[in-house]
Amino acid sequence: MPDLNKVDPSIDLTSAHEHQDFSVLSKVAVAIMVIGFLILSIAVFGPGAKYPKLFLFSSFGAIAFGSLAYTFLTYFLSPSGVKNNHITTSALTAHGWLAWIMAVGLTGFYVIHYWWSHLFENWYRMMDPLSFYVRGKQTEDWIFYGVLYTFGVLIMGIRAIVKYRHSRYQIIRTCMVIFSQFFLAWLIPSLLVYFKEPEAYVNYFWPLSFKDGFPLHFQSLLQEPSIMAKFLIFWSLGLTFIGTPILTYYFGKRWYCSWVCGCGGLANTVGDPFRQNSSKKLISWKIERWMINSVLIFIVVSTGYIWYVAATAGTLKINPADHYLTKSYGFLIGMVFSGVVGTGFYPILGTRVWCRFGCPQAAILGFIQRFFSRFRITTNGGQCISCGNCSKYCEMGIDVRSYAERGANIVRASCVGCGMCATVCPRGVLNLENGPREGRINKPVSLSDIINFEEDK
Repeated sequence: MPDLNKVDPSIDLTSAHEHQDFSVLSKVAVAIMVIGFLILSIAVFGPGAKYPKLFLFSSFGAIAFGSLAYTFLTYFLSPSGVKNNHITTSALTAHGWLAWIMAVGLTGFYVIHYWWSHLFENWYRMMDPLSFYVRGKQTEDWIFYGVLYTFGVLIMGIRAIVKYRHSRYQIIRTCMVIFSQFFLAWLIPSLLVYFKEPEAYVNYFWPLSFKDGFPLHFQSLLQEPSIMAKFLIFWSLGLTFIGTPILTYYFGKRWYCSWVCGCGGLANTVGDPFRQNSSKKLISWKIERWMINSVLIFIVVSTGYIWYVAATAGTLKINPADHYLTKSYGFLIGMVFSGVVGTGFYPILGTRVWCRFGCPQAAILGFIQRFFSRFRITTNGGQCISCGNCSKYCEMGIDVRSYAERGANIVRASCVGCGMCATVCPRGVLNLENGPREGRINKPVSLSDIINFEEDK
């Protein structure tokens, strides 16, 4: 009898090549990646500050090499197509013990980063060679975090490109995510500091970057003698009041939430293995509507109030209301919600907790998308086999299958247009489109409609 352990279990009829077992090499790649994290962990206890270049390049180099090697062995050397094998049984991606360990670790990192950042001082000194080279100054807490953030998006972005290489949309979108994070959110702000210009993250603006709408922000830029400072004022105002409505009208909220925003970029790269963990329950949708709109209302009212106080005082300088609201929002929303919960609990709650329940920018974009945009996801109900892949891998918790089964277009305020529902669909039922606004919210096609249509032919 044949050895069943050596029999290829694949039923793939399209590949002319035999599947190869790379399990040993994959484990070696994972081991190298783990060694990189161990080196990084050791660095925080002192050696990183004493030997910065050694620990910087050995830790990040091992993590990058191990991650990319695993990606190459797991995805690139096998036929293209969606590969979510074991995702519902893995201890890491299915709420298992590894997921909880990772969630606790990430949450602990954010807690220390926000409130006890001095404990990471040796990591900051380890990062100094890179910081001096790019920024011309030593590393601070947010500089270190920015490097980690960008590194994660870059490495896991390459993984996403390889994994979803059969989808042209996913390749282009992920490349744009990497570009936005690396250039707009990291390199350009670093170079601005290097050349003694005001530091600015050009892919963030009000209301997501809530302080950009406060009087003190404009006061600080107006006091700068450089032309760049004046440009940043027009850039921020232009994106908020002109760019956002125009781009969302033509392309939906995906132009920002899934192509430009750093939060969405992290969710779609580092968080990709956990996208299926988003809640699809009705109660989650009800909570989502109340929470995200409440945050938006808070930001709008707070900004309006601060401008009113500034106008009555006759100055743009800081006032008690400005200081109090900035600190309150920064702590409750910026730190606890978007950081500790929104990112720390990726392995448990899915990757878009912040985008779905708290982001004021997503709320504005969603309102425009729902009522005024040309964007929609069309469905071909006759091809749907109700497999449920689309709903399962929707990171925003939308029950996509219910629309596909009825042949109804998907026009939802929460949809970020990541396109993953269309990517994982085995029948090509779903398609992301921009078209005339008339008729984009169509009537679902029922069985009786089909019967009546056939009888009238």
